[in-house]
Amino acid sequence: MASRRYRRSGISIGLGLVILLIAAVLYLLEHAQPVVAADEPAATPTSVAATTVLAQLDALEIGYDSAPGYERDAFGDGWKDPDANGCDARNDILARDLLQPVFKPGTHDCVVTSGTLHDPYTGTTIAFVRGQDTSEAVQIDHVVPLSWSWAHGSATWTADERMRFANDPANLRAVDGPTNGSKSDSGPGDWLPPDASYDCAYVSSFVTVLTSYSLSIDEADADGIRKVLSTC
Repeated sequence: MASRRYRRSGISIGLGLVILLIAAVLYLLEHAQPVVAADEPAATPTSVAATTVLAQLDALEIGYDSAPGYERDAFGDGWKDPDANGCDARNDILARDLLQPVFKPGTHDCVVTSGTLHDPYTGTTIAFVRGQDTSEAVQIDHVVPLSWSWAHGSATWTADERMRFANDPANLRAVDGPTNGSKSDSGPGDWLPPDASYDCAYVSSFVTVLTSYSLSIDEADADGIRKVLSTC
């Protein structure tokens, strides 16, 4: 009797090991990563959001018109208040993007005097203090530059349409001043944020603005955006 018990016990252990082995193989097959050959094309966007942005990009008109006559004043002389909340767009964006913004008394929280910026373009932290010699440390960037937009459709807009574009919060970011200066009027084919971790968010915003305003894009900038989206 004892030998039979040992035999049955051994069979049970053997079956258990086989079951564990099968389970392990199934797990490895389920979680295995596909092998990509070195000569395969570049990866497609790896997130739903990136796929959506790519679809928006593909729907844009490809074109560039070096229309003469661009002037900053064509988009309004300085910051305006298109949402009629009593505050100009610059201060609206500072209030939105700065941590713990402090407002000048008596301005109905419309003039930001100080705050802290976690700059998305460089990944650094900047102390903002309003003043003649200090305000430029934090500037308001047009994600889609005004002069860039001029050659991609805004030259044909009305003055009111251009004013709204120049003051649209969706196209504005509080950023490091010198970095904003280095960007100038470049598109994503020529310039991306120094902090590469923000590239996906940056090109997504760029495409969203172009889509909202039916602006065109040139091949170089479209290719630059696609390259970023392939990593998102």
